[in-house]
Amino acid sequence: MTIAKNIEVSSTSETSFEDAIQKGVARIAKTINNVQGAWVKEQKVGITDGKINKYHVIMIVSFVINEGTDLS
Repeated sequence: MTIAKNIEVSSTSETSFEDAIQKGVARIAKTINNVQGAWVKEQKVGITDGKINKYHVIMIVSFVINEGTDLS
């Protein structure tokens, strides 16, 4: 049986939403194995002096739990 887990991840970029997503996925993949997918739950921008200066995403990231991993 395969068991997957979802976690919420927040990531920010000064360049674009795509860059924020890429940074978030790359960072989470450094510490969590078997990352299978991500769903972008929310996007928002930061604005200063009428210009966008930050792109922020909140993602739900799914990964498969290794057999034998204790979830307690």
